[in-house]
Amino acid sequence: MAVLTDLATTLQTLLTTEAEQAARDSGLVQRVRKLSGATFVQTLVLGWLQDPHASLDALAEFAADLGADLSPQALDQRLTPAATRCLTEVLTAALQRVIAATPAALPLLQRFHGVYVFDTTTLALPAALATLWPGCGGRAAGDGQAALKVHAGLELTTGTLDLDFGPGRQPDVSSVLARGPLPEGALRLADRGFFDMDVLHDYTDQGVFWITRVPARLVVQPEQGVAGPLAEFLAGQEGDRLDTWVRVGVGGRLPCRLLARRAPAAVVAKRRSRLQKQAKKKGRKVSAAQWTLCAWTVYLTNLRAELLRWEEVWVLARARWQIELLFKLWKSHGGLEASRGERAERVLCEVYAKLIGQVVQQWLLVTCGGPCLAYSYPKAARRVRRQAAVLALLLPVVADVVRVLERLRQRMQRRCRVQRRGGQPSTYELLLDPDRVRAQEEQQQEEENDLLAA
Repeated sequence: MAVLTDLATTLQTLLTTEAEQAARDSGLVQRVRKLSGATFVQTLVLGWLQDPHASLDALAEFAADLGADLSPQALDQRLTPAATRCLTEVLTAALQRVIAATPAALPLLQRFHGVYVFDTTTLALPAALATLWPGCGGRAAGDGQAALKVHAGLELTTGTLDLDFGPGRQPDVSSVLARGPLPEGALRLADRGFFDMDVLHDYTDQGVFWITRVPARLVVQPEQGVAGPLAEFLAGQEGDRLDTWVRVGVGGRLPCRLLARRAPAAVVAKRRSRLQKQAKKKGRKVSAAQWTLCAWTVYLTNLRAELLRWEEVWVLARARWQIELLFKLWKSHGGLEASRGERAERVLCEVYAKLIGQVVQQWLLVTCGGPCLAYSYPKAARRVRRQAAVLALLLPVVADVVRVLERLRQRMQRRCRVQRRGGQPSTYELLLDPDRVRAQEEQQQEEENDLLAA
């Protein structure tokens, strides 16, 4: 109950006291009006959390329920640069807090002092915001004249979330989160966009473990042999699986363990098709190295085999997808990419308000549902959204908020837990029993052989 009380107090402070102060500091509210800064922030954050596609008319109704009777036009007129500054301050205040679940009771994760996953997602913005948030100028989503890149770090055992923001054209590897300090004994999981040999070398020196995907251009030097492109090295392999120590980079700067296995034919075909589509969209050609690497799943790590077997490396690397699922939740269910507005300030206010809403939602998920691996994201998020309006009405009284949170926790614990699967085990199940990876791999090979025989 103390945890729920702390969360209720945090929600109240953020969305009342701090929201009011942010409204004054930003110039959004300069004198007492019927729409206070706190009500303005609650209307946008909790109104869009409840219904990510809510119109201004629906938001005006939400504000009326909170005691501020104003028209949709009056609300629209308040979506100004001052409003964006106000929401930015509230978002910053939210990210300064650490809301965590009781660590997940998964032995594989408990070997490390935290398992940190990093990735980015990009949000397209109106061209008028190109000066503030320049994009890449391409045709793909998020590659236009203006775009906001959201850098996220998720700690898997407790569900704690950290965010950083940059222009759409900013490389993933330049993010503050990409090279930030981690506890000694922690594990860092990241995609190839975060691959930086200097950063990985520094983490190794600091006692931080890491598992990473690799870029196609990588140069590797085996223990017995000469340095050369990774694609050529793999092309010369006769077996279907490889686990060996190499040095990577020009001059062999980084010693690490290379794990690779051949992908099933269906996976290879899917990867190559996706690669061709992406290259065509960006006006590029697929390199021979990229084409070859589609046939392999490759990871590098500084974890020795006596610390982590290859099955365990595979399962942990797969756990990186939890942050991809979080992004999908934000966009598909949280409407982070959807806006009815056309004005730059209107769209930017919506993006910031929805980001605050997703941070609040994550607090509720980890506090009421537990570690993110233990429950279904979509099911749990739906229950959170249903309580948004109730929370807004009850914010003035912490005890009332605690009662809502307690009911939410009971429902999430009862109805949103990860269900056991048959042939396709979930990440949670694989973390409990990493050896199921080998069984799954053998089953895929048998199915592929049956297809060839037919």
